[in-house]
Amino acid sequence: MKKLTLAAALAIAGATLALPAGAALKEGDAAPGFSTKASLAGKAFDFSLKDALKKGPVVVYFYPSAFTGGCNIQAHTFAVNHEKFAAAGATVVGVSLDSIARLNDFSADPNYCAGKFPVAADADGRIARSYDLAVKEAVAGKKDSRGLDIDHATTERTTFIVTPDGRIAASVGGLTPAANVEKALEAVQQLAKNQKRT
Repeated sequence: MKKLTLAAALAIAGATLALPAGAALKEGDAAPGFSTKASLAGKAFDFSLKDALKKGPVVVYFYPSAFTGGCNIQAHTFAVNHEKFAAAGATVVGVSLDSIARLNDFSADPNYCAGKFPVAADADGRIARSYDLAVKEAVAGKKDSRGLDIDHATTERTTFIVTPDGRIAASVGGLTPAANVEKALEAVQQLAKNQKRT
């Protein structure tokens, strides 16, 4: 049986992926590897995309900032659906320009990440830029949902599904935080189905 690309398979299934406005990385592109500090359930560790891909597809989702409205919703939605991603063989990692200290709090917060998946620190924006995402400088006086200053730059909300061979299977952007998670889940579930057919 001829293999379908993920985009074609999703189109047949009636699903659509909204592509991020400025992202140059598309389906089939090589996903830039990265290693950085990440936090899971409040504990920092060294995260490597290369190592994570040894276990299966990785959902790399970039978001503007921990403890902000949309990002809180997105993290909560990923946490609630964590078992579905795991059932499809996928690992989820969030990436933002937050410090590891902020991410330790965010990753452990029961209302958001809830210790279900790691969030990685991209303090200088190097990882976001490698995925061709725009980085915006910090806005003076901007506060998070806890009332604390957001003193770091931000990047656009975009999710990349990376296959074990290091390729972008899909990119998801331009959607609400919850819809972003739903489309990412559809993409990894389709990948799992395609894998079973081969």
